[in-house]
Amino acid sequence: MPLVEIGKTAPAFTLRDADGEKHALKDYRGHHVVLYFYPKDDTSGCTKEACQFRDAQSDFGRHGAVILGVSPDDEKSHRKFSDKHDLNFTLLADPKDSEGTPAICAKYGVWQEKSMYGRKYMGVVRTTYLIDPKGKVVHRWDKVKVPEHDTDILATIEEH
Repeated sequence: MPLVEIGKTAPAFTLRDADGEKHALKDYRGHHVVLYFYPKDDTSGCTKEACQFRDAQSDFGRHGAVILGVSPDDEKSHRKFSDKHDLNFTLLADPKDSEGTPAICAKYGVWQEKSMYGRKYMGVVRTTYLIDPKGKVVHRWDKVKVPEHDTDILATIEEH
């Protein structure tokens, strides 16, 4: 599936967090939502990105923004990752279906073919969506580079 276009309504979802609690996108209406997709818990780039969001959480909170991280990892993995790094925002599990595809990652267009060391495989391409309080996608960062990502998002929230 293609990436969700700017100006479109963000696709609905309901996913479980590290404690098994359900979170629906509609629950966050009235807030900016930073919906970031990442490949895997506790890998170097994903840890740097998560810790960057953790450290900037109060800045996001001042703007009324909620951070939601999504990966194909399960709830137990998210709990371990969150506890290890004292994460102060919600991680959501998007489990793979019988065909090996995480449904919400696919719906948002971030489940794509990747290549490493000449080997092709399917995986999550690091992508962040900024969703406005009415549920529209107002910005998208593709193939995210972690350094300065949080400050880029905060600057964009201030514009909206």
